[in-house]
Amino acid sequence: MSSVLVCGRFEVDLDKPRIMAIINVTPDSFSGPGYLSRDAALRAAEQAVAEGAEFLDIGGESSRPGAQSVSEQEELDRVVPVVEALVPLGIPISVDTVKPVVMRESIAAGADMINDIAAFRAPGALEVVKDGKVALCVMHMQGEPGTMQASPSYGNVLQDVESFLEQRVGVLRAEGVAAERIVLDPGFGFGKTLAHNVALLKALALLRGDGFPLLVGMSRKTMLGEISGRPVGERAVIGAAAALVAVQNGARIVRTHDVGATRDVLRLWEQLR
Repeated sequence: MSSVLVCGRFEVDLDKPRIMAIINVTPDSFSGPGYLSRDAALRAAEQAVAEGAEFLDIGGESSRPGAQSVSEQEELDRVVPVVEALVPLGIPISVDTVKPVVMRESIAAGADMINDIAAFRAPGALEVVKDGKVALCVMHMQGEPGTMQASPSYGNVLQDVESFLEQRVGVLRAEGVAAERIVLDPGFGFGKTLAHNVALLKALALLRGDGFPLLVGMSRKTMLGEISGRPVGERAVIGAAAALVAVQNGARIVRTHDVGATRDVLRLWEQLR
């Protein structure tokens, strides 16, 4: 499969790993209050680009464990103005949403990727995204954010995640979605214990069996806190190290709050290749 990702306005070469900066516009992200105005989000995005971000991921509804859903209108009010503000920065804009209406309006505002933790299973989601050139990130999640960390259980976490992603890719392809538009995310921390997350990270390369690029997001998550003993705001170093391990094991896009630290470790990796 080609290493080029068709991503809205862009065709992104994933022969080298790329950094996706997280720009949350929610008051209740697990990593702290987000950027609650259009101007604050724009300043954060500009800083992320200066530090080395090559994608921007906008989230208007928290997906942390225990999070409550917000209305369509509230999410639209948070996300769409920010997408419009960030499009002129000239790099791909991803929108993290499960709602078909938010997908549609974000694409109309200029979004280049839809990043769906529900893997486009909501009624109407596929109809919104199947045509055009917007990239689609298909993520695995066991359960839903409100309850997903209650008691996650798998027969074999790698096989279960791989089977789910293959099934969802099959659905997208049957709807006419070009393979070059599809990205896969194993969903670290989404209905998974530390042992499940570690097993997935160690075997990440096996999830690329069909050649689809992998996007991973471990930045500041509980798994890193369990390993390091550090609170959310002090996980940049272990987060950058986790991103490096993910890239060594096959990830092509790493999603992070800490762009500068992640850029530094990936630059070192590139020099050593």
